[in-house]
Amino acid sequence: MSKKNKNDMGKTKRSTDDIINDAIARQKEWTENRRNYTRKFLKSWNATATKKQENQSVNKEEIEKARTRRTGIAAYWFPIVCALIVIFIAIWVMFVRGPATPRVIVVPTIPEPVVQKVAEITVPEFDIVRIEKDGNIVIAGRWLPHQNISIIVNNKIVATERTNHSGEFVYAPTNPWGAGNYTIALLGAEPEVKSTDKVFVYISEAGAENSVSLLMTKTGSTLLQAPAILRDGDLAISKIDYLDTGRIVITGDALPRLRVSLALDGKYVGFARVSDHHHFGLGADIGELETGKEYELAVRLHDGDGRTVATVLHKFEMPEMTGDDDTYYTVRRGDCLWIIARNFLRRGVLFSIIAERNNIQNPDLIYPKQLLQIPTHANQ
Repeated sequence: MSKKNKNDMGKTKRSTDDIINDAIARQKEWTENRRNYTRKFLKSWNATATKKQENQSVNKEEIEKARTRRTGIAAYWFPIVCALIVIFIAIWVMFVRGPATPRVIVVPTIPEPVVQKVAEITVPEFDIVRIEKDGNIVIAGRWLPHQNISIIVNNKIVATERTNHSGEFVYAPTNPWGAGNYTIALLGAEPEVKSTDKVFVYISEAGAENSVSLLMTKTGSTLLQAPAILRDGDLAISKIDYLDTGRIVITGDALPRLRVSLALDGKYVGFARVSDHHHFGLGADIGELETGKEYELAVRLHDGDGRTVATVLHKFEMPEMTGDDDTYYTVRRGDCLWIIARNFLRRGVLFSIIAERNNIQNPDLIYPKQLLQIPTHANQ
């Protein structure tokens, strides 16, 4: 090997050692730097952890103090609320409500009975008027509560009763009333107020089953008690007049204050009211009747609701006409010339013709059983 090569190898060996030494030196330096960096990091981390622990300790102390403070407030919340309420009430009484007024503590008591209000009843009213089987009568009605009310019979006060808290009263006389007609009214006291309605009572000689109780109002009448049975004469036809003018006049008797309707051979003729004296009369145009032919006249008695109480059938044979222009009528109790003229002459205003024919000076004065001549053709 030449010298030159030896020199070159020597140089190379020295360079490698330098490189290795430099690498080791750099490694040591890097290791030292890393160690220093780690020390700094650990030191910094340790300082941060210590500070965090200190902060946590402080926070725990503050939380504990706050909890203690909250516990103390919660322990005294009720007295505090009561004190605030008392202060609020004192301020309201002093500045808002004004001067205090004496107050009375009311002890609960049993409520008073409720009184039924009957202010809408301005006049005494009837509820029941009933005729008992033994002949006694019962009258019941109403008015203002706790008031005196008098019972008036045929315009005379017969008794005074006291209404209860509901305004109701009942009157029952000790002695039965005798047979006959009675008109009953009511009169209230303080102030005096008379009933607008009246009750008509018919007590039959045959007893309560043939008696009638009828409420009379401004708009009509209502049957309070209808007859259960009828005896002979309670519904009857007394006379049939057929005029050559084609008009028929029927008179009869029935229970007072009721209504009768008439039909000839099933054809309705008309109706009439029965007077207090049991009489009725009806005139109607029916046309020509054939001589010698038999006809049937039906008379029906009705109660206040229009129901048929009794029916009487009367058959008659049409007699031969006499040709007389006039007919005759016997006055009955309760008759007046106006009604007689309406039945026979179709119009009540023609009563003066009947009065003139019979020389009657006062048309308002006629007598029972007085015989009147009726000029049947006077209105033609």
